[in-house]
Amino acid sequence: MTSIAIVGAGPQLGLAIARAFGSHGFDVALISRSRDKLDTLVSELAADGITAAAFPADVLDRAGLTQALKDAAAKFGGIDVLEYSPVGTFGIATLTPPAQTEPTHVEFEMNFQLYGAIAATKAVLPAMREAGAGTLLYTTGAGSIWPDPRVANVNAAAAALRNWAMNLHKELADDGSGIQAAHVGIDSSIGVSVLPGVEAAKPEQISPLYWDLHTTKRNEAELVFRLDADGFPR
Repeated sequence: MTSIAIVGAGPQLGLAIARAFGSHGFDVALISRSRDKLDTLVSELAADGITAAAFPADVLDRAGLTQALKDAAAKFGGIDVLEYSPVGTFGIATLTPPAQTEPTHVEFEMNFQLYGAIAATKAVLPAMREAGAGTLLYTTGAGSIWPDPRVANVNAAAAALRNWAMNLHKELADDGSGIQAAHVGIDSSIGVSVLPGVEAAKPEQISPLYWDLHTTKRNEAELVFRLDADGFPR
């Protein structure tokens, strides 16, 4: 059996990624703070014939996150794919333009995005190295690539995560580990528009990028999702 662990799983992108992999026979480990939310997602996936299990953890709790991933690996016989999606930031943290950003505004985001990703990776990478295979995928908004001054504090941490993920891709490619690491940049809101002028995408339009990075595009360090003027992926 093969499995994917989705950190930051929710009813939009996380569920779509779970279905993308689950439809190919993957077991799914869902990780986020809310047990009730996760149980609902497990039930939805079960209705689709996908085996899933909930592992509640907060990405700000390094030990708890690490234990959740260890428990997921124990249940499913390992983790073949890790997907880290700290994309629920809007509405959680204060959004600040550059001149109004305080160090604490960025500190929260660094903990949430970069440091959580590093902790999750360290929990699964040794076993992937031993197996000589695996996939590590990290998601940010496109502000990590094309900064938006309305959300400067979020962009700063997202850019750090993107940089780290792409460096990890190069390191793993260079050492012949057989492990893929890549960044997915999403240049749209998901489900509903959050910022003026930013088109909302359906999560099912985005999730195929993750499957491609695991299968046919393992040499790619990054894929970016954007919508064209007619609302179609480009």
